[in-house]
Amino acid sequence: MNRRDFLKVLSLTPFISYIPDLSFAITPQANWNNLLVLLELKGGNDGLNTVIPYTDPTYYDLRPRLGITRDKVLQLDEKVGFHPALEALMPLWKNRELAVIQSVGYPEPNLSHFRSIEIWETASNSNQYLSEGWLSRVFTAYPPPKTFAADAIVVGDSDLGPLGGGTARVVVLSNIQRFLTQAKQNGIPNGRPANPALAHILKVEEDIRQAAEGLKTSDTLKTEFPNSPFGNALKTASRVIAGNSGIAVIKVSLDGFDTHSNQFNRQERLLREMAEGLSAFREALMEINRWNSTLIMSYSEFGRRPRENLSTGTDHGTANVHFMLGGRVKGGLYGQIPQLKPLEGDNLRFAIDFRSLYATVIEKWWGLNASPVLGRKFGVLDILKV
Repeated sequence: MNRRDFLKVLSLTPFISYIPDLSFAITPQANWNNLLVLLELKGGNDGLNTVIPYTDPTYYDLRPRLGITRDKVLQLDEKVGFHPALEALMPLWKNRELAVIQSVGYPEPNLSHFRSIEIWETASNSNQYLSEGWLSRVFTAYPPPKTFAADAIVVGDSDLGPLGGGTARVVVLSNIQRFLTQAKQNGIPNGRPANPALAHILKVEEDIRQAAEGLKTSDTLKTEFPNSPFGNALKTASRVIAGNSGIAVIKVSLDGFDTHSNQFNRQERLLREMAEGLSAFREALMEINRWNSTLIMSYSEFGRRPRENLSTGTDHGTANVHFMLGGRVKGGLYGQIPQLKPLEGDNLRFAIDFRSLYATVIEKWWGLNASPVLGRKFGVLDILKV
């Protein structure tokens, strides 16, 4: 494999850019032993058919074909319940290790895939354009230990998302063994070439090789994962965590949630894949004694409109439901049940700014000051046992 192809598949790339608002940040002692696992639901998951307001007749008026009938809903309380495909998450719910955060969004929402996910990944205002991801800004202000194999790992996807645009040491990883083998085979010539572009490429390759040397993995996990791309990604993530090499963030993704048509079967398949994968992931983390030091948080560019469309699907919407899972999560319902009357331009109003989720991670999970990273103070959710 030549260098160009190698860098295309596997990269540990430093992004150098100016970050204007972090010069005044006071560096506290971060708790980097607490791992964050980001779960991106690509395409915009339909929150109303994920956590269903089954007692609201307006829900069934808006969704005469897509509505999940009350007898199939997995009840969480007397008003809302899970889609039946999420059955594998019910043990976590009953054990109060799963927080369901409803009506998450932001002011003046954008309904473009590209722009809205950019807002979520950079933690910007709707009319603000930032070049660095929110986690990149965290790592710039409060660098993880240099002894860590990497600041973050992206598993099964090349999209850095909230880890892009800064100086974070990020490894993009689809196959651990292939990464380790190819990184060791990657020879670095003696001396520094005069060509700056070539020098940068060689520096990236050297970073990859060094990361591979520090990236210990485990082949001894007993937990069985679903045989799916998402299940394999979580298995890879578990092996990295079990290696105890030092990682602050792992990002995984599940694609296919842009359900403009024929949503019923497609979302059911995706939600089942997500639930069964996360259930196995929890089992693996408990096996390696990392469940209490891992926080899993979902995000997606937007939700879907409350009213189904003519193609038995849903179009781009606004406020959505998200999850936090972990051994130190205070399980339960948070936020506000989606208000189906009145709608705001055919869309849902939000009750919790998504940046409050980020502030909760930064301040409560890592013990850092979120304001320099997020640009201002956002409310912190009482959702974690610290």
